[in-house]
Order: sequence, then C-alpha cells, then structure tokens
Amino acid sequence: MSKEIEKQKHSLAHLMAAAVLKIRPEAKIGIGPATEDGFYYDFGNISLNQDDFKNLEKEIHSLINKDIPFKKRVVSKEEARDIFSDQPYKLELIDDFKDEDLTVYETADFIDLCEGPHVSSTGEINLAFKIDRTAGAYFKGSEENDMLQRVYGLAFETKEDLKKYIENREKAKKRDHRKIGQKQELFMFDEEVGQGLPMYLPKGAMLRHLLMNFALNTYLDHDYELVSTPHIANEALWEKSGHLQHYADDMYGPLSVDDRKYRLKPMNCPFHVKMYNSRSRSYRELPIRWAEMGTVYRYEKSGELHGLTRPRAFTQDDAHIICTGDQLKNEVLGALKITEYIYQTLGLTDLIFKLSVRDPEKKEDYFGGDEEWEKAEKALENALKSFGRNDYIREEGEAAFYAPKIDIDAVDAMGRRWQLSTIQIDFNLPSRFKMNFINEKGEEETPFMIHRALLGSLERFLGVYIEHTGGSFPVWIAPVQAWIIPISDRHEDYANKIKNELKKEGLRVVVEGVNETLSKAIRNGETQKIPYLIVVGDKEEKSEEINVRFRGENKGSMKVKEFLLDLEK
Repeated sequence: MSKEIEKQKHSLAHLMAAAVLKIRPEAKIGIGPATEDGFYYDFGNISLNQDDFKNLEKEIHSLINKDIPFKKRVVSKEEARDIFSDQPYKLELIDDFKDEDLTVYETADFIDLCEGPHVSSTGEINLAFKIDRTAGAYFKGSEENDMLQRVYGLAFETKEDLKKYIENREKAKKRDHRKIGQKQELFMFDEEVGQGLPMYLPKGAMLRHLLMNFALNTYLDHDYELVSTPHIANEALWEKSGHLQHYADDMYGPLSVDDRKYRLKPMNCPFHVKMYNSRSRSYRELPIRWAEMGTVYRYEKSGELHGLTRPRAFTQDDAHIICTGDQLKNEVLGALKITEYIYQTLGLTDLIFKLSVRDPEKKEDYFGGDEEWEKAEKALENALKSFGRNDYIREEGEAAFYAPKIDIDAVDAMGRRWQLSTIQIDFNLPSRFKMNFINEKGEEETPFMIHRALLGSLERFLGVYIEHTGGSFPVWIAPVQAWIIPISDRHEDYANKIKNELKKEGLRVVVEGVNETLSKAIRNGETQKIPYLIVVGDKEEKSEEINVRFRGENKGSMKVKEFLLDLEK
C-alpha cells in the first residue's frame, strides 16, 4: 500500500478511537495501526457490538467533514504520563519506550500516543470505509496480558473496491479450506493429538504427496541435490546459530537426552550449514544447491492458529544455495524462474514481487558490512530486472536484520494476496559458522548463502490452494481423478474391470455408489469435486464403453482409449 493510503488508514484508526471514547467514555485505549484492508484499534473495559457500528461510522464522518487538523507534539515521558493518567495501557506503553521524548497527536478532543505519520487534517481522508467486526486480542500480543476487544474497520480507495472486497470475502467463507477439508475428507485436527498439528486423511495425503513430488522433481530437474536432516538437534546447535537468542519464544522447550538438551527444529538451515562445513570446499564446487522437504515445528500462539495456513508443524520445500558473489544474481534469477513455472502450472498466475532492503537511515540495526549489503541488494534488484519484473515493490526497512530478500505474493481467485515464497540472502549463518571456500587465488573466502522456500510450506500453500480452487483441483493433481459408478449391483464387476484398466494407466480411480441410486452417487461425486464421473450399465457393458461426465458436463459414451486421450489433454 502507498504511504499516502497508509496515512489515511492510520488516521481513520485514530478517528475510530475518538468516536468510541465519545459514545463509551469509560473505554481504555490500546493501539491502532493501519492494515492491508483497513485499520483496527484495541479497547479495554468495554464491549461493542454491531448495533454500535453505525453510530461510530456517523461520528467518524462528522469528524472528517469538520476538517480538523492532526497536531503533532513532542512531550517528555513525564508529560505523557500526565496526559494518559487514566489510560493504563498507554502508561505501560510509555514505560516500554527507551527515548525520553515521545510524540502525541491531537485531533479535536482526542489525543493519542503515536509516532505517526497522519494526514494534515481529517478532511484529507477520502477512503470508503466501514466498521466491520470485533475480535479478542491480548494487549501487546502476550497471553499473559489483558484480553482487549479489537475493533476492525475496512478502508478502500473507492466504494466499488470496498463492495468488491466484502463480496469476495463472502465467497471466501464458502471456500474456507477447513470446511472443504472436512467435507472432502482431506485432513483433520484433534485436540488429543494437539492444536495446530494436522493429520492427512488418504485423499489429503495423496494431494500433499503429489504437490510435494511436483515441487521436488522440479528442483531436481534444475540441478538441486536432495538432502535430509533430523527433526531434533542438540541445543548447542541452536545456540551457535543464534536461534536460542533471537527465536526461543517460537521454539518448543528442551528435551532431555543422555543428560543433554535437544530441541525440535524450527528451521533446517543450521543442518545444511553443518553438512557444508563437513569438509573443505573449492570454488569449483559452487554453486551448491541442496533441497529438503523438511518438517519443522514452531510454537504459534493458540489464538493465531488457523487450519493449514497457520499450523505448528509444517513441511517446507526448503533449499539453500551456497555460491560466490559473482554467481549470486544468476542463482536468484534461477529461483525466480522456477517459482514462476511452479505457480503458473498450479494456476496461480498473478504474482507480486517485493524487494525488502535495509533502512538506509538505520544501518547500525543490521548485521554485516556496507559492501556485502550493497552487493546483495544489487544482485536481487538486477535479478528481478533480468526476470522482467521492473514492477517489483521496493520496501525499505523490511529486510531481515541479517540480509535483504525477495518475497513473492500470490493473488488467489478472490483477489486476496498471500505471502508464500521467499528468496532470502543470509550473512549471519556464514559468519557464525565460519563458512568458507578456497577461491581461484587459493585463499579462503566467505560464500554467499541463499535460503529459498518457493511454496513456503506445503501446509500453508495447500490451505491457500484449496481456497483458490474451491476444492476443485486440476485433473493432474486431484487426489481422486475419477469415480466409476455402476448403475446396479450386477454392473459392479464391469466397473471393477474398467477401474483396473485405468489404474494400469496410472489413474487414481475408485468404484463408488454401489449401494446408492445413480442420481445420489452423481450428486455426491460432484459435491466431492471429483473431476470425472464414469457411469456403467447394461448399455456400456454390452458395447464395452463408458459414459463420462466431466465437472457436470455429460461427454457421452466412449471407448476407454478415447477417454484416456481426453484425460491426457
């Protein structure tokens, strides 16, 4: 989103807080940022409902029409405590700040602790907006703090955009991958097994297997090599990698093994580094491309879990490329080309490319020197341009502390953006593990390391893909490609004969509906989104043919060979 739109959304969050305090002066205010689809604000000590939304919208429109200035003021911590003396959450936020001088913004009678930026005055806000819904949210995201009520607003540049977003969201509810997963018996969760730990039923496991094989075979075809690593490792490894210092809250607690502490892996990277360091390396060996379908475990808060798109155990299509500085651009370009091929094959053709670089004003916050940062950023930028993506979005200050990266968002059938793929350079691990290779001059040199997960994770991708397709998968990746439906019991033998013929050709096919009426069996097959429904009865058995329906369209009777040619297309 543009900085101008973000300013308007952020300003709307402030106006919503002002409106809430007007109708509920007892409210205790938390924080209120802009979001991709609008804005929100957190409140304590009150409970708002749908009946309040119209009044809030009316009050916000009134504040916009009055064209009231947003006045920025710098205050000391002591002044801030006086201003927010009856606002406990603001007082706690004030204590969290290291700086002695803080900024506040005033709009009419409302004052908020905020770094901004905001519009100059309320009259500049011209977005179409709507107070949308409420949800629970822990203060500062910690389960140890109070549960507040988060009030969400939607905001778009036009009324048409707002309307379209709401319509697409209603469609998305019907395509919720959790509902489809249950209806089509793809996957399940169970409280006794544990939150966020998906279990795949036969059809879901086949879908996952087909996706994983497609991605992995694509990587192997592009000169990646397959590696495999354990699910746990000694705590000493995670200490050396920096994960225990920077990532411990997202890791599961230690396991005691032979008086040593082990941890479930949250990432695969340190294992690949250790394998690289197992012997000396020459420049002649580079680039090295190691791929792994590695299952990792991360402690996501229970309130943030969301089916397959936010689980606690997931498998990454992980790979690490270790190369020289001169090879960096071409390796990134190669990863971009593979990403596009995979997504186009899967029918996700609208991709958005984002280049995350460091904040040039805060270089001290990042690991590594100017030379390697400039080389890495330039390599990513040149790769995007060589790839023909001059429309990439440059995001200053969004790089990881250890290097720049490219993120790729996929746009689904309902126009929603999903951040899935990442191509990330890393200066941190090569330094921590003292990775090197012998260059052409016979000297030791530190290689560049690229992390890349092009699907992101199988689970998250599948959750997105199920919703994108509505559970109606392309024939090649559909877990069951065809049902053979015998009209009556006496046609079951012929149905099984056809099944065996098709299975020999590699098709995923089952006989279904033996004990049901034909109409019910067809209806069930269409509900299950089975691509082909093949009906066999007296006529088909006599003529040695099959009657074929494809996604609701009756294609008529044909020989099995004709059907195979049609399916191949």
